[in-house]
Amino acid sequence: MKLPFHLPKGVVLVAAGLAVLLSLGWLATRTGPLAPVRVTVAEVARGELRPSLFGIGTVEARRDYLIGPTTAGRVQRVLVDVGEAVVAGQLLAEMEPVDLEARQRAGDAAVARARNAVSTAQAQLSDAASRLALAQTEASRYEDLGRQAFVASSVVDGKRQQENSARAQLAGADAALAGARHDEERLQAERQATGQQRANIRLLAPANGVVTARDAEPGSTVVAGQAVLKMMDPDSLWVRTRLDQSRSSGLRDGLPAVITLRSSAREAHAGKVTRLDPFSDSVTEERIAQVAFERLPAGVTTGEMAEVVVRLPAVQDALLIPNAALRRQGSLSGVWLHEDGKLRFARIRTGAEDPDGRVQVLEGLEAGDAIVVYSERELKAKDRIRVVPSLIGESP
Repeated sequence: MKLPFHLPKGVVLVAAGLAVLLSLGWLATRTGPLAPVRVTVAEVARGELRPSLFGIGTVEARRDYLIGPTTAGRVQRVLVDVGEAVVAGQLLAEMEPVDLEARQRAGDAAVARARNAVSTAQAQLSDAASRLALAQTEASRYEDLGRQAFVASSVVDGKRQQENSARAQLAGADAALAGARHDEERLQAERQATGQQRANIRLLAPANGVVTARDAEPGSTVVAGQAVLKMMDPDSLWVRTRLDQSRSSGLRDGLPAVITLRSSAREAHAGKVTRLDPFSDSVTEERIAQVAFERLPAGVTTGEMAEVVVRLPAVQDALLIPNAALRRQGSLSGVWLHEDGKLRFARIRTGAEDPDGRVQVLEGLEAGDAIVVYSERELKAKDRIRVVPSLIGESP
């Protein structure tokens, strides 16, 4: 199409240049570095917060047992293997008795001899008692005769001496009987100690459980206290869980928990906090809690890793914000406030957090405040912003 009039070439060039400049300016202010930053905004609201704590733990047995001899010796036989279920009192292994059986027989013979000695001392005591009774009767009769002058006084004195001698013999027999009984008690105690040593070489299961390790074989020599076998009570399995100290406020015994084992990541198991250890890890800044299963899963093994979520007590009427809104400015933690189209960084103090990504605000905000949740780049206080419903699919 031809224009009805002819424009000078210079005017055309100037108009084209202005068009290019306007286009560049529009692009710079809409999509370039001078364009406002697109953000999404949320309002601070009050509501109920159901916080939780996430931790990683290891399945352990609350009750496990190391089974071994109380004295050094050689293993004679081992009757169970790893994985076998055993019952309380079951014979698991036995040590070589060495000379214990001979010592036990010798103890039995010594006790029998001591009993015979007691019987002999009892007979001697009875004989001494009868001799004393006879001596007392004769001494009394001769005293009557002496008072009537039928016998000399020397004869009466001799009968009194016989009575005293019989009384001394009775005391000696009584002491001999007591000594014989003490010897019998001592020998019985020695025989009992030998029997206990003989029983100690028989390694019995202290409770119902499962054998988890077999650390010695027949013929091996072990020292006192060294484990021959290890076993555990499978009903006592729990998860030793490490939890962030900074979020552990309100953590206590009895709180419900959800346990996810590494071997069955798609299956959650109900549990509860059974014990809080009285110490924490100062290096990792974690508290340690023991979380027990409400119902023991089939096939669970000790040493298996698990994820644990502990449900903390609900917080009523709490100020809530999305955790995605949290930002850091140097060492300060806070959020960007949207006030009359301008930005202001507000320092806040947070509390509990729930699995849905909501955080409790303890200080720094009020209900109804507008805060920036997402932004297409890091914000500065002097940035111009444009509020959009979503950063995804929103044209510049």
